[in-house]
Amino acid sequence: MEPVDTRDDSMDSAGLSPWQLGMRRFRKGRLGVIAFWVVFFFVFVAIFAPIIVRLLNVDPYALDRNSINDFGLPKGPLGSMSWNHPLGVEPGTGRDILGRLIYGTRISLLIGAVGTLLSTGVGVILGMVAGLRRGWIDSFISRIGDVALAFPSLLLIIALANPMTQRLESWGVPRGNTAKLTYILAILTIFGWVYMARLVRGQVLSLRERDFVEAARSFGAGTCHLVFKQLLPNLWPQIIIFVAMSLPGYVALEATLSFLGVGLQAPTASWGIMLGDSVRYYRTDTAYLFIPGGALLLLVLGFNLLADGLRDAFDPRSDRQQL
Repeated sequence: MEPVDTRDDSMDSAGLSPWQLGMRRFRKGRLGVIAFWVVFFFVFVAIFAPIIVRLLNVDPYALDRNSINDFGLPKGPLGSMSWNHPLGVEPGTGRDILGRLIYGTRISLLIGAVGTLLSTGVGVILGMVAGLRRGWIDSFISRIGDVALAFPSLLLIIALANPMTQRLESWGVPRGNTAKLTYILAILTIFGWVYMARLVRGQVLSLRERDFVEAARSFGAGTCHLVFKQLLPNLWPQIIIFVAMSLPGYVALEATLSFLGVGLQAPTASWGIMLGDSVRYYRTDTAYLFIPGGALLLLVLGFNLLADGLRDAFDPRSDRQQL
């Protein structure tokens, strides 16, 4: 008879750090792991987009006039899908949809990732300063956050798009999509740091009263030691969860701005630009509407499910986590 293993899982967890415990819980959640691989696929496509396009022999910017008729509509069924154009071509231009979808992944994730990192970085810094210094500094940062949240951000972004883009161009920023990209990232940072700052501030106010922080202070630890050795390691799970929850919102916002005509402009490949163009042809070329829309839905859903899995794994109050 084989011996029965009667060890408790809690014994195996002894000596593990909170990060290791969280990752163990995350790997046990099947839905979160599936979402991780979906997100990984899109990130992989975004990073290696030029190589993938070359291997598939699809050009996102080449105009194939032979694939569209005199009215600008794709020839044949399903948007002129063929071996040369697996997902068909764009109405009016004849550009390959698959190639533009791949390059659009790079643009959308670039804006989402950079915007998330900038807003998260500013929020972490200001949140730590507010939580550690308190007093008038805490009040000042909190009031700035209240003012930022009071603005109707989407309407303000749309209203200021043209004048602020022109101002950036007058300051030496290259014209066109570079200035628009700079404007979008600046706006995402200005309006996106508040939520991260409030989360970090609340955590810092709680952590600064813990015994391990008081012990470090009693041994003469300075501010840098408290921040990087005591506080920040305990904030990483919350920061990662916030990043995973914020990034899909920024990706969707970029698509919304491009769809409304205040974001990036053609011929740059962007999911928002593709969605905006597809609205004019949804009756005659329905596939063109659902291809970028489906990709955007899958990416946002993957990030949301990944964020839920991380939250359940790292939140000690979650009733869905398993040891």
